[in-house]
Amino acid sequence: MTPPTTRDNQEGELVQVPLSALEHYAYCPRQSGLILLEDAFTDDAATVRGTLLHQRVDTPGNRGRGSVRTLHALPVWNDSYGLTGICDTVELHADGRILPVEHKSGRYHPGGPADIQAAAQALCLEEMFQRPVPEAAVYSAADRRRHRITVDDDLRTRIHQLTDTVRTMLTTGALPPPAADSRCRRCSMATGCMPKVLAGTRRYHQALTDLYTLNDPQDDAP
Repeated sequence: MTPPTTRDNQEGELVQVPLSALEHYAYCPRQSGLILLEDAFTDDAATVRGTLLHQRVDTPGNRGRGSVRTLHALPVWNDSYGLTGICDTVELHADGRILPVEHKSGRYHPGGPADIQAAAQALCLEEMFQRPVPEAAVYSAADRRRHRITVDDDLRTRIHQLTDTVRTMLTTGALPPPAADSRCRRCSMATGCMPKVLAGTRRYHQALTDLYTLNDPQDDAP
């Protein structure tokens, strides 16, 4: 796999893409754009649950349990692809295995955005530790279990492409259009996003045009 070669800033370095942005963009491009470009975020019950969950795992630390060393809130990066972020939990096993574990408050959806974030953490750890990290995990508090993810070539390609897409959004400043679908009902940012209004922008402007268009008096003549 050849890493991206696009250099976007004046120093000739890749614009850094946060790991969390990959998950947000995979779920909804506009949500990611609002957070990254406009620094907008709104809490709801789901996001508060997620914050409380991460408070228990985001305290930096180095703990041992048997043959496993557990690192919490570990800063990670991959300079080749311009990725940076923090891992909730990284397990270092005695046999040399490295396992990033992403914590989520909601239910796990196979192949969903959480897989992207956890696998991207694996790519960062590979570069940092200079050894393969073929697996990652997502811990779902709702399911009360871990879900293992195989970091295969298809998932790596998806991460690389998504990273380039997010980086393009960051460098151009172009806010993606709203989804205006079932995702919006569960999104804490729906009020600020205004998906139904903006998705129908063409109809809205046409309605305004029709409303304020002055008719020729002859058109109203009997």
